[in-house]
Amino acid sequence: MNRRVYLDHNASTPVHPEVLQAMLPYFSERYGNPSSVHGFGRESREGIDAAREQIAAFLKVSKDEIVFTSGGTESDNLGIKGVAAARRAGHIITSQIEHHAVLRTVQTLEQEGFTATYLPVDGDGMVSPDDVRAALRPDTIVVSLMGANSEVGTLQPIREIGRITREAGVPLAPRVWPGSTSGKARRWPPSSTAASTSGGGARAPRTWRASSGWARQWRSAPARWARRRRV
Repeated sequence: MNRRVYLDHNASTPVHPEVLQAMLPYFSERYGNPSSVHGFGRESREGIDAAREQIAAFLKVSKDEIVFTSGGTESDNLGIKGVAAARRAGHIITSQIEHHAVLRTVQTLEQEGFTATYLPVDGDGMVSPDDVRAALRPDTIVVSLMGANSEVGTLQPIREIGRITREAGVPLAPRVWPGSTSGKARRWPPSSTAASTSGGGARAPRTWRASSGWARQWRSAPARWARRRRV
């Protein structure tokens, strides 16, 4: 008999039975639009608000800092493009091994006039904090790094990099890969200004994504980015 063994939990995980049970009512009974004012809508809104409060409490952040998006790509885009739209010009630091959701976004911003530095990594996939320090410029607007690599498992020295960026007054925005960190760490990465994560690698549905702290970064962004509907 052939027996299949799944060894790719850093990329995606099966939904936990308790998560499935908690969500089933919203697939069948509580289907109202959470933006509607009638009873059906209010039921859905209460569920979203409760989820936001639970996640915020787990991560020890304010519930107003949690923004749900449709996917990891949107979450990354919301943060990086939001900061770029608010600043309108500047320099972005990332690494050469980032997810395409970050790399393609930064490359697009380069076409719009922003500049970028793509930091190298060593044989273990590690970004050197010294390289981050050397890459910082007076016009640097954000540093975006994958906190935990889903392919090789490298954990970036976010705490040390965060101290460097904080001293320079530059936001640090790590992408938290769920199978490696989310659900296993009691807080967002230390020293980070904002972070994005997904639930697909933490026994939640693959469509669940969240960003924390981005609101502070793009609150002053132009209408094309700031007028995003938060649900």
